[in-house]
Parts: sequence; structure tokens; C-alpha cells
Amino acid sequence: MTDGTIHPGLDAAATAVSPQVIAWRQHLHQYPELSNREVNTARLIADHLNSLGLDEVRTGIAGHGVVGVLRGGKPGDRVIALRADIDALPVPDQCGVPFASTVVDENYPGGPFPVSHACGHDCHTAMLMGAATVLAGVREQLPGTVLFVFQPAEEGPPVDEKGGARAMLDAGALDDPAPTMAFGFHVTPYPKGYIGYRVGNQFGASCLVKLTITGQQVHGSTPWMGIDPMPAAGAVMTGIGQLYRQISAFDPVTVTIGHVEDVGRFNIIGQTVTLWGTIRCAVENDMTEVQKRLDTLATHTAQAYNCSATVEFLQDVPAVHNSKAWLDAGLPTFQRVVGVDKVVPSIPTLGYDDVSEFVNKFGGLYVTLGVQDAELDPNGMPFPVPGGRGLFVNHNPHFYADDDTLVTGVRLHAYVAYDHLNGTLVPH
Repeated sequence: MTDGTIHPGLDAAATAVSPQVIAWRQHLHQYPELSNREVNTARLIADHLNSLGLDEVRTGIAGHGVVGVLRGGKPGDRVIALRADIDALPVPDQCGVPFASTVVDENYPGGPFPVSHACGHDCHTAMLMGAATVLAGVREQLPGTVLFVFQPAEEGPPVDEKGGARAMLDAGALDDPAPTMAFGFHVTPYPKGYIGYRVGNQFGASCLVKLTITGQQVHGSTPWMGIDPMPAAGAVMTGIGQLYRQISAFDPVTVTIGHVEDVGRFNIIGQTVTLWGTIRCAVENDMTEVQKRLDTLATHTAQAYNCSATVEFLQDVPAVHNSKAWLDAGLPTFQRVVGVDKVVPSIPTLGYDDVSEFVNKFGGLYVTLGVQDAELDPNGMPFPVPGGRGLFVNHNPHFYADDDTLVTGVRLHAYVAYDHLNGTLVPH
């Protein structure tokens, strides 16, 4: 069933396109764009896909999403969706490369913000562009269809906007043809060229929390004549640290407040304090219970300070689930790409990725690709290599990725695509 002659050709084509992939990645890294603002990124992607002579290049999907359609030259009913996210983060770039970002988005809601690809989406985009080049070059040998899915707003759009994977599905981006498999991967601070996988939830479930505490505005010199919402906000944040005790200790959960927004002034006690945060659950069914308990905590704590509170749960993202059947089918392909010793179970994470909307709907896999100067200890935990660039997690301003590893990602996309279309990578 497997054509033993095509994989060396895929490797050669990936090597040939590798310098261009690195150039794309460095360009994207230097000129990042935030969620739902990926105008130039989408243009670069669409221009390249059009240059390959694909059957279709669909643009403007759910904002700035792009989907390329490549129909193979051999008969086949399978359709694989290869996905990359394209947006950046409101994080300063301190990774120390010559092509570091100096972009500041002056107009983004809540900004201005420094902007950088501190999560590696520049790598994802460039690698999928490279895979499109490779697979377009062997289209006559492909028994089926490849969809190149470039998704905006994975990091979450502004709260009053729609965007991301669910919005792409709602827009019908993958209706015709519908995938028989969705695939993607995320760069991580693992050893360079290592593929990490988990049976079950690769990433956790997530939601955005907006918690508004309302008091009564008053001059800072006369707090007794108003109602100060700030102590209530402090008490809520302190109470959040105990929520984990109300959920099974065997189910990892985090509730994090990442941003506090006050409408007061140094001499004004403001009317409201807004807490912005996120809930992450390793077990998706825990989300409802955590939300219920957070709502109870906030409303009753606010009442104790003579304030009121409202809690909104927004941008819910389901967990990324890898079934055992799909992983059993995919592991031989992963091992063919990087070798048996470099395909390893990854440590649990409460990170999220809305690729879950694709994988959970159509079936498929989502894994990780190591891109940093690291090794694994006997427990499978990464640690920095002496003399290397260090170990920096995604969303850290110092996060970096090794350009020479990008070719591995191109090969990974190409191998998975071909092996699924020819019937090798399918669950049994």
C-alpha cells in the first residue's frame, strides 16, 4: 500500500525548499500581526499558493483565513486538511535574533501592544507553505485531495469579534471537500526534531473569563462615601487560588487572572474593576463545574464587600483529543520522519489550541515538534543543553525556534498527507 519511492522524493523537495521556508519564517517573525489583523501574512500565503497552480485558493475566510485546495492526479476519496495558525501575540520580542520584531500595534483594542511571534506561529505558517510546495510538486502521485488551512486568530480575537477555527467552520471553509483527516503540530521547547504525542487530550480545554466587580465611584479621600471594588477584586483573586481544592486533585485545573483593568485614578476610587483570565482543564467535563464555582466565589465575595459581580465565560475551546486508533495509525509515519528514538510521549500540558475544532470534527492528529537546544531527562522532561540558547516556553518573550529544524516540519506535513491519502495512515 505504501509507495516506497515517493518518500525520498518528498525529502529531496523539502530540502530544496528549506532556504525559502527559513526566509518566510524570518520575514513573518519580523513583521507579525495580531489576531484578526493578519492582512499581510494572509497576502503572503495566498500569493505563494497561487504561484503553485493549486486548484483553488480561498481567501478572506473568517477574517484573514486562507485555504488552498490541491487535487491529486490519482483516484482517491480521502481528503487531508493540513493546518497552520498564522497570528502573533501582544508580547515583546526578546529572543535576540537579527530579525526580531519591533512592531507595535497602536490600534489594537486595549493597546498599544508590542507584537511578536512568541508562540511560533511564524514557523507553523512557513512550514505549511513549504509543504504546499512539496506536495504540489508531486500532485500527479497523490490519490486524493490536500487542503492547506491557514487559520487566523488562534490566540483568540478581541472579545467583541469572532474569529478562529470555529469561525472558519461556520463559514464553510472545509465543507467541500470535507476532510477525512485533520492534522497539525505545534513547535515547543523540546529537543530539536523530536515529535511529542499524547493518547487522549494533547492539549486541555479552555475558556476566557471576564469578571466585573462593581462598587460606587468616590473621591479617594472619602472611601466611606462610596463603595471600593478593589478590595473585593483582591479577595476574589485570593479565593481563586483555593478553587483547585474543590475539584478532584487527580484532574489538573488552572484558573489564572492575567489582566486587571481599573477605571479609577490615583485619587479616585473607580466604579468597576474588571478581571480578565482563563480557565484550563485537563478533563473537559470539569469545565462546567469550575465555571460554576468561580461564579459562586465572585458573586458572593463581591457581596461580602457590598459590591456586585458579573462573570462571563467567553471563547470556549474544546480539548485537542488524540484517539488511540489515530495515534496507532500515525506513529509509524512519525517514526519514518524523525526516527523511532525521537518520537516520544510528551508531558501533560494545560495549553490549548483551537485546532481541536478541526481534529474533533473530522478525526485526525495533533502533535508537537521540538525546536530548542534541549535534551530529555529520564522522566521525559526537557532541560537546556549546556552552551545552548536555553529553554523558553511558548508565550515567553525569549521563546525561540531553530531554523534548521523547519525542514523536519515540512517533511512531517508531506509524509502525513501522502500516507493518509494512500490509505497507510488511517485508524483501524
